[in-house]
Amino acid sequence: MNFHFTEEQQLLRDTVRSFVDKEIMPFIAEWDRQGKFDPELIPKLADLGLMGVCIPEKYGGSGMDYNSLAIVCEELERGDTAFRTAVSVHTGLNSMTLLQWGTEAQKQKYLVPQAKGEKIGAFGLTEPGAGSDVAAIQSTAVRDGDYYILNGQKTWISLCDSADHFLVFAYTDKSKKHHGISAFIVERTWDGFSSKAIKGKHGIRSGNTGELFFEDVKVPAENLLGEEGEGFKIAMSALDNGRFTVAAGAVGQIMACLEASVNYCHERETFGKPIGKHQLVQQMIANMEAGLQMSRLLVYRAGELKNEGKRNTRETSLAKWQACDFANKAADDAIQVHGAYGYSDEYPVERYLRNSKAPVIYEGTREIHTIMQAEYVLGYRQDKPLNKMLPAWENE
Repeated sequence: MNFHFTEEQQLLRDTVRSFVDKEIMPFIAEWDRQGKFDPELIPKLADLGLMGVCIPEKYGGSGMDYNSLAIVCEELERGDTAFRTAVSVHTGLNSMTLLQWGTEAQKQKYLVPQAKGEKIGAFGLTEPGAGSDVAAIQSTAVRDGDYYILNGQKTWISLCDSADHFLVFAYTDKSKKHHGISAFIVERTWDGFSSKAIKGKHGIRSGNTGELFFEDVKVPAENLLGEEGEGFKIAMSALDNGRFTVAAGAVGQIMACLEASVNYCHERETFGKPIGKHQLVQQMIANMEAGLQMSRLLVYRAGELKNEGKRNTRETSLAKWQACDFANKAADDAIQVHGAYGYSDEYPVERYLRNSKAPVIYEGTREIHTIMQAEYVLGYRQDKPLNKMLPAWENE
């Protein structure tokens, strides 16, 4: 594995960092207080090619590799989790899934405008009674001539009020259990579709999260993604991409915690010396640095497998689990370093702690990933290669 950035990757990091410093950092504290999501940032991200960073150029993307996507997610989450989430959902869960599973007609109609950032994509899997237990979804899609009639509800959907297109999962045959789940591309403007934002969240307050409702929505049959009954498989492959971006974002949050803590260590003095001179403070700083480096290596290892078109469920699961746990611990320690000031929004670390909790839960809870890793080691779980897995940077 090459541990050095290419010139293109370094330029990408510098570009995204500059964007975050200019367009997010000066405003994010107030956006967070107001629970405000600024949709105007999405076109700005699109202008930089960041909404389709690892989508091939022939489909409107930038044609970069998966670790370039990781770099983007790191730097965006250094600004705030909400904006990394937007890229994770739009690119990781939706666009990359269309790239792997879509027909050419579906790619031209939906993927191309999404990769260009002209349209926004989201992902609808979770329901009020179905999170980790995907097979417990209640949404249904019944074939009626050239259409499927979609009914159901989704919750905790990022970009619920902002997205134009949604990948939605519903049962087409409940008797087959999870083998009876299918995936559909759904447009916001169709009759029977509605959405509602969730307010009062503990963290990621500047992100747009909410519920989707489908009441006899007529979905054209050509908007079936893959074949009937392939929905569970499609969802799991999508989560391999989404979890990768979440893990990369967690690296960015550790980085933000470390930067804030180091700066404060040089500003604050106790007992006649900078607090960075105290050994227990140094221990917290050292743990953040260790978590940062270990998490980044796990993420880039998964990214290399993705670049090679190899199955990476195990590696991505480990990266997501560990990076999110490290980020949560780094945020907790960052507040401790800041003392009482860390408990107020005068400094950003209290926001980091609030934001760090959701990634430990979504796209596979800590407990789900713990079980997955144990089952791999014990030999209870084995992955077969996915025939739809492609190197994202391949432009032929």
